[in-house]
Amino acid sequence: MINKRLLIKNLLSKNDENSFYDKKQKLSLHSKEGKAKFIKHVCALSNSNPDNNSYIVIGIQDEDNKIVGVDFFDDSKIQNLVNAYLNNPPKIEYENVHFPRLPRYKVIGLVTIYPNKAITSLAKNAWKYSKGTVFYRRGSNSIPAEDDFELKNTNKPIVEAIEKNARNNIELTLNGVFDFFNRHKKEYNPQYKVFKEQFVLCWAGKKFEVNEEVYFSRVDIELVNEQVRLFYSDLDDVKISYNEHSFIITEYIVLGIEKEHKHYPLEKTIINFKDNGIHDIATELLFEPPQFDKKILHHIYNNNNTIISKIEKGIPLSVTEHEDVLKLPTSYLICYLNGFLEASEKLKKAKTYIRNLEDKTTYVKFKEALRILRKVKYN
Repeated sequence: MINKRLLIKNLLSKNDENSFYDKKQKLSLHSKEGKAKFIKHVCALSNSNPDNNSYIVIGIQDEDNKIVGVDFFDDSKIQNLVNAYLNNPPKIEYENVHFPRLPRYKVIGLVTIYPNKAITSLAKNAWKYSKGTVFYRRGSNSIPAEDDFELKNTNKPIVEAIEKNARNNIELTLNGVFDFFNRHKKEYNPQYKVFKEQFVLCWAGKKFEVNEEVYFSRVDIELVNEQVRLFYSDLDDVKISYNEHSFIITEYIVLGIEKEHKHYPLEKTIINFKDNGIHDIATELLFEPPQFDKKILHHIYNNNNTIISKIEKGIPLSVTEHEDVLKLPTSYLICYLNGFLEASEKLKKAKTYIRNLEDKTTYVKFKEALRILRKVKYN
């Protein structure tokens, strides 16, 4: 098994960006430009590495290789994005890798692009890039290829050497378990379980009950062998179960208007561990959007739009409006799920204002709302 934290360190310390490795400070998949640039780099790395893995490391300051981190990204549908935009799309995997020096809520993103052995091209226009374009890597740049482009294997030996040096061992695994337990307070009840005599999974979360149903909050789940964070949530409530070969996470969100709030299942994630040293992760969206009184929602939606208009114009908010800002992410999310399809774009207009609030809880709710919207849109 490859220790992903060690792999990232090897990539950062031994290589500048090149034809098998790229680094970014962040991804912007919510914008057309950011989405197109990501697709371009995946296409270029795939075409430049027909016989070996290639990588994109996210959360790195480009000038000095400083590890700054990004938010946990749990979008299991990122493969769908690649499939939609590329002919002969490679298999890709996005993983969240914990680094001790980062805040608890930050990780380094690692995109692995698996060898494809076929020329990849744009299946449709993406921002300013034209349908049919073939990209490849020249040094650290992703550039359009000529019409006579051929796949060439030039990086396989060096990539195999880097991956070999990142193999896990008992010391790294034990250190990872101790580190996980030291990072989590006793009230979060850190635990571990060994699957198939080789996979070490650690998890922690604060246990509570609602109507005799057991949930966990502030959940953190990590596959220690690979130093990969499999799940992290500041707000959502989670049910956890496991058997001899699987670990199951069912994620719930609490939604409601006025005083009526309920738990709604959002997504189930099943981590399957196999005898051959391989694990896979399957996700199933369970969410059925709750429907609320349209008259009440119209009032909430119009009130929210008034607040957004004031924010854009720099008009001071009243005390009541300032209190309503704290509810914006959840109320706009509910509006969108009930047919107010412009609600997500309205919410994004308040991002800077919400991010600068002294109480950061609302900004966390803002990011959670966008994450849920992204899941719903993908499905």
